[in-house]
Amino acid sequence: MNILFVLTSHDALGETGEKTGFWIEEFVAPYYVFADAGANITLASPAGGQPPIDPKSALEDFQTDDTRRFDQDAALQHKLASTLKLDEVSADEFDAIFYPGGHGPMWDLTNDQKSIDLIEAFSRQDKVVSAVCHAPSVLINAKNAQGEPLVKNRNVTGFTNTEEAAVGLTDVVPFLLEDELKKRGGLYSQGSDWAPYLVEDGLLITGQNPASSSLVAKAVLARLSK
Repeated sequence: MNILFVLTSHDALGETGEKTGFWIEEFVAPYYVFADAGANITLASPAGGQPPIDPKSALEDFQTDDTRRFDQDAALQHKLASTLKLDEVSADEFDAIFYPGGHGPMWDLTNDQKSIDLIEAFSRQDKVVSAVCHAPSVLINAKNAQGEPLVKNRNVTGFTNTEEAAVGLTDVVPFLLEDELKKRGGLYSQGSDWAPYLVEDGLLITGQNPASSSLVAKAVLARLSK
């Protein structure tokens, strides 16, 4: 079981002067679900090397058993510091692709052609495509075999407009993910803000927020075991 994680390389939170990146929990919680199940996991990002961690995700309020495990996991920290570049990986080598969120992907992975090509290749090969929180933004420019938006008439979720408003970034992010998924014809649904919520549509699996990260990984495992 070979799984590709794709992380953002973008670290600027719009024009605020603040930093962003990927959200630690959304990386480590799924990572450990997969790793503990015996999966082989490869990490990649547009720029390669160390992807930026959203500094807010390192605050005490957002720590979990998984993030504390990561803090003691020198091997994974080293692996994270050495991500491959996206052009060094191929869908042919993997059974599933997973995108952790954080605000960073909205700026780079949404429009990164190598990422889009990977998603489309996984989809064409009938392999699992999964993303959580802000990371479903990587889907909005991907196309299906008919040249239509990949999410068109597909059940999807992602960070809600109300969750974005709650963190005060509605006017900072380049777009609102909920709105963009709907514009592409996605059959968007959501749970309560901040509560775990997962949507599966065949081999497309998305989660709403950080609390949904482990659920997405477990759903991917279940799909791969069928």
